[in-house]
Amino acid sequence: MPARKALNTAARYIILVIVGVGMLYPLIWMVFATFKSNAEIFGAVSLFPKHWTFEAYTQLFRKYNGQLNLPMAMLNTYKMVGMKVVFTVVSTALTAYGFARFSFVGKKWMYAVMISTLFLPQTVLNAPQYIMFNKLHWLDSYAPIVVPALFAVDTYFVFMLVQFLRGIPREMEQAATIDGCNSMRCLIYIICPMLAPALVSVALFQFMWSSNDFMGPLIYITSVAKRPASVFIKMCMDSDAGTAWNRVLTFSLIALAPSLVVFFAAQKSFVEGISAGSLKG
Repeated sequence: MPARKALNTAARYIILVIVGVGMLYPLIWMVFATFKSNAEIFGAVSLFPKHWTFEAYTQLFRKYNGQLNLPMAMLNTYKMVGMKVVFTVVSTALTAYGFARFSFVGKKWMYAVMISTLFLPQTVLNAPQYIMFNKLHWLDSYAPIVVPALFAVDTYFVFMLVQFLRGIPREMEQAATIDGCNSMRCLIYIICPMLAPALVSVALFQFMWSSNDFMGPLIYITSVAKRPASVFIKMCMDSDAGTAWNRVLTFSLIALAPSLVVFFAAQKSFVEGISAGSLKG
C-alpha cells in the first residue's frame, strides 16, 4: 500500500508538471522570441535564438509620433487603472451591502434588472455611450473609462460581493449597532475587514481587465500622448514597413509584468475570495 500510494503521488506530480510546462511554454517562448529577428521567429521552431539580438530592448524609450514611448504609455495605463480599481471597490462594496442587508421597495426587481445586464454585450452599448460622453465633453480624457466605475457598473463584482455577504452572520452588525454604530460604520469596521479577500479579488480582476482594455481607450482617447500601453503596442505594428515582432513581443512582455507581480503578491487573498464567494449563498 505505501508503494502504491507513492506511485500514485508521483504520477499526479508528473501530470501536473507536464500540464504546467504546457501552460507556461507560450510565455517562455515569448521571452526568448524577444531576442530573435522576424525571420527567425517565423522560420525556426527552436526555443532558443540562434542569433541573439537586443534591438527591441534598445527601442524602449523611442517615442512614436514624437509623443509617446512605452514607459509613458504604462504610466498612462496605471493612472487610469489605479483610479478605476479604487472606484470599483468602493462602489461595488456599497451597492452589494445595500442589496444584502437592507429591505426597500423594488429591491428584488432592481436586483433582477442588475443581474440581467450581465447578458448585455458591451458592443451594443458603445454607440450610445459614445454619444452621451461626447455631449458631456468627456472625449479625449480618462473620464469615460474611470467615472462609470463610481456607479458600480461592473455587475459581476456586485453579484460576487452579495454572495459573500450572505454568508456573514448579522449578529456582529447587530452587536455593533447596540454599541452605537450606524450602518456606514458597520460597513467600514465590521463588514469590510471580513470582506477583505473578496475585495482583493474585485481589485485584481478590475486591475487585470482594465490593464488589458483596448476598445475603451481606442474609442474615447484620441491624443497620442494620453494613450495606454494596450493601444501603444498596436501603434508599434507598422502595416506598411512591416512589423518588428520582437519589438511588439518585448513591449507586450514588459506591459504584462506588473499584472503578474500584482497577481502573485495577492494570490492567497485572491483564491480565498473566489472560493468563499462561490460557496456562500
